[in-house]
Amino acid sequence: MTAKQPNNLPLWVQDRDTVIAYSTHAKWRYQIPPDYTRSNENLAKESTCNHLEGTLEAIVQNLVRTFEMEVSFKSNPQQWLSVVNDKFRISTNGGKEFTAAEVSAQGTYNLFMADSEHYKASEESFESSAKLFHSTFPQGFPWEVLEVYSGPPNVTFKWRHWGHFQGAYKDFAPTGETVEIIGMSVARVTDDLKIVALEHYFDNTLFLDKLTAGGKMENSENKGGGCPFSSWFKGLKKS
Repeated sequence: MTAKQPNNLPLWVQDRDTVIAYSTHAKWRYQIPPDYTRSNENLAKESTCNHLEGTLEAIVQNLVRTFEMEVSFKSNPQQWLSVVNDKFRISTNGGKEFTAAEVSAQGTYNLFMADSEHYKASEESFESSAKLFHSTFPQGFPWEVLEVYSGPPNVTFKWRHWGHFQGAYKDFAPTGETVEIIGMSVARVTDDLKIVALEHYFDNTLFLDKLTAGGKMENSENKGGGCPFSSWFKGLKKS
């Protein structure tokens, strides 16, 4: 694998499709590499920012998207290119720090959201949490960098996560609205732009309030099963 690309930037801050193409020996969580075709189409239509290639904003955005792709789809964290595996730590809102192995085993939703009235992280697995949110946002849940306030080694940036609430969230009815989360993060990186530590700050209570705003569905016990596994997997690999 070539560590640098023609623009002389490390592979892990290239477009994530490029990272996937070079990850020929990766152990994929669902046996095949993810397909971001639909996600890329949504980004082209709905992103509020269009960062020029090679700018600090584009580099930070690519790095975090690569990290999210590797967490979601590379089952062996030792194969993650975007982090310094033995030193990596991640936290949310000043809470507990987690290692790469813990994130790989439990998933980002479970580590970032913990237990609350409308989400019980302790009762969810990596697979069940991924299935839940991919069915809630069947068109995907894209992410973009809005602004970068400081460069390496401590990169501070503002971001936006959004999705169209078109599938039921547990037994709560979809509203069809666009659910948007605005947050801040601080990434401590090495000289070659691998992540050593990542701190996220956002209001996850507001996020869950939006997902329960539609109220309980009638006969929710009969509707809570969601889509068949095959339909979920098809959506998952293209989100």
